[in-house]
Amino acid sequence: MLAGAVLAGIALPAVGALGLAAKGSVESFDELPANLKTPPLSQRTTILDAKGGMIASVYSRDRTVLDLKDISPYMQQAIIAIEDARFYEHGAIDPKGILRAVNKNAQSGSVAQGASTLTQQYVKNVFVEEAGDDPTKVAQATQQTIGRKIKELKYAIQVEEELGKKKILENYLNITFFGQQAYGVEAAAQRYFSKSAKDLKVQEAALLAGIVQSPSRYDPINDEAEATKRRNTVLQRMEELGDISAEQADKARKSPLGLKVRRPENGCITAVKGAGFFCKYVEKVFLGDPVFGKTREERAKIWNQGGLTIRTTLDPQAQESVQDAIKARVYKSDKVAAATTLVEPGTGKILGMGQSKPYGLGKNETELNYSVDAAYGGSNFGFPTGSTFKPFVAAAALEEGRPASQEYPAPYQMPYPATVRGCEKPWVNDGNYKLENENESEVGPYRLEDAMAKSVNTYFVQMIEDIGMCPVVNMTTNLRVRQGNGDKIPEVPSSMTLGSTGISPLTMASAYAAFASRGMYCTPIAIESITQKVGGSQKSMEVPKSTCSRAMSEKTADTINSLLRGVVDSGTGQQAGLTDRQSAGKTGTTDERRNAWFVGYTPNLSGAVWVGSATQAVKMLNISIGGRYRELVFGGEVPGPIWKAAMTGALSGKAQERFNLVELPKAKSRDGGGDGGDGGDGDGGRSRSGEDGNNGDLIGGLVGGGNDGGSDGDTPDPSFSLPEGFWRGQSNGNGTGGRG
Repeated sequence: MLAGAVLAGIALPAVGALGLAAKGSVESFDELPANLKTPPLSQRTTILDAKGGMIASVYSRDRTVLDLKDISPYMQQAIIAIEDARFYEHGAIDPKGILRAVNKNAQSGSVAQGASTLTQQYVKNVFVEEAGDDPTKVAQATQQTIGRKIKELKYAIQVEEELGKKKILENYLNITFFGQQAYGVEAAAQRYFSKSAKDLKVQEAALLAGIVQSPSRYDPINDEAEATKRRNTVLQRMEELGDISAEQADKARKSPLGLKVRRPENGCITAVKGAGFFCKYVEKVFLGDPVFGKTREERAKIWNQGGLTIRTTLDPQAQESVQDAIKARVYKSDKVAAATTLVEPGTGKILGMGQSKPYGLGKNETELNYSVDAAYGGSNFGFPTGSTFKPFVAAAALEEGRPASQEYPAPYQMPYPATVRGCEKPWVNDGNYKLENENESEVGPYRLEDAMAKSVNTYFVQMIEDIGMCPVVNMTTNLRVRQGNGDKIPEVPSSMTLGSTGISPLTMASAYAAFASRGMYCTPIAIESITQKVGGSQKSMEVPKSTCSRAMSEKTADTINSLLRGVVDSGTGQQAGLTDRQSAGKTGTTDERRNAWFVGYTPNLSGAVWVGSATQAVKMLNISIGGRYRELVFGGEVPGPIWKAAMTGALSGKAQERFNLVELPKAKSRDGGGDGGDGGDGDGGRSRSGEDGNNGDLIGGLVGGGNDGGSDGDTPDPSFSLPEGFWRGQSNGNGTGGRG
């Protein structure tokens, strides 16, 4: 009966103007559920590095929940004074307030004054919080219908009985919206005054309390005069109620607003030490991994609810070293970009991830993470890897029983094999396709050690003719080496030997980490632990674990380590070799020098560096990178020094571990034998003039599914032609021919 009288008294005067009673259903009071389901309040999520340092703060709603004792008494008095002066005297509803509102509304013929208590307002805010960011649900939670008011009233009665006044006030101050993206009084205090809610002065508390009725109208940032008038109204009401003295009120009214505005700092764009891309990768992992919820919708709900403290694997020393190494050598304004990822062998922990183009939407910025696959915010396909793929071929051959002394004729130029065995069907050279090494002086026979150090293309094509493609498929499967879009590496010789397929730096760093850990591959991980704030307590959440499996025998891994030691000691990667500890690695440069790589490792750290254009439109010939002119860019020159600097800084102070090296058969003494365009990187199927005659297929679909306009008009040397499947375009899934 009371509910009916209240609703009729408030709503009827406005029926003609607003039609409040005609909208929505009026449910029976007794048919409503007995308990108000209060959702956990959405809060900030804090992302930390491995040492506990702040990386970034992300949130759907900027809120930090406080206990009442941590909120200024002035703030408590101010909100009660202006919103519900009889809060401690009435129950869920205020009969005197109702009569006052009925009288006022009847006189005006509209809803000039409401009679909702603080408790009723709290319940309404719960409905809004439950609606989240769904516009339809928000509208339903705030619609002016008698049905909603009845529901609000019943739950208000329940809340009064169960929580008590102090807890209701605490909950209200934590849930209500104060404008400017600030939810709850702590976020508001930080937003407007850059201080905690416990430190609010009387005039500051009055300002915040006044905002609640209409956050847009009384916004002090956009309308200081209107906000000041409203603040003074609150101060006057506090004086009338005896909360403050006349002297206090007068002094507060004369004081300026005293704003010290702090702009919202939300999202990965605020990440420190260039960790914005890693921050976004963490979010993508959370939203994509079933360990956090069965469906993406469930995971998104948890993420948006927030209140998480995420401790990641990012090592601040390694991350700073990565960023410093890149910034010193590649400028954000350069035509090309660089990306670097560091991974810990044996654990899969991602210790560093950065790139030269900062995270953002401005000039020379990007939201694309060049280090990861498309599913995690990377480019659609990754980037062709060139000769950095060759160690996978060598590992497959060693696993097949070929000796480290394996020798092939490896001429300067040769036709592709007539057929190459595959897992299901052979690849057929039905066009008399040929390939050649970088320099005419690169003429075999070569053994594996020299062929790897000099990156001899014809050697590795003869090796895959010998063993077939299936062993390489098995090896790359064991090492989780896939294209950036998640597809398997195409079974064509150019992809299986010369790195013509797009792969991400994280994938390459993780695969090479298996060599460092003597054949054990560990899936990459970015999250160490997560705690979730629920009410006043913290609970731990399950997180994805790295799974480690044997990808190759220890003997094979040790042999590869010994071979790749030669690359940095005397081969194409000499500029990358570390001086204070053992290291190993491989250079890679693709056709027309559109991509340059160095992937290398020590026993306790693996890293991949890529340099190139995300659209694959830039040929790194006669180009300025990092303020330095370069006639030719190759893996050993630009990526190599970046890798060396990043690894040196990341490993400073760390143990100097050693490889389990094997004795390699000594190659025959040779005269001549230049080391190729990578300082040894050979040339995967390109003309001696350096032109390939095809550009469109290469970049088609790399980023955003586009194409740079097709052929660039270059004409290949008529003395040789490219193998079928050599180019990777959007339609056929094949890759561009990679420089060795």
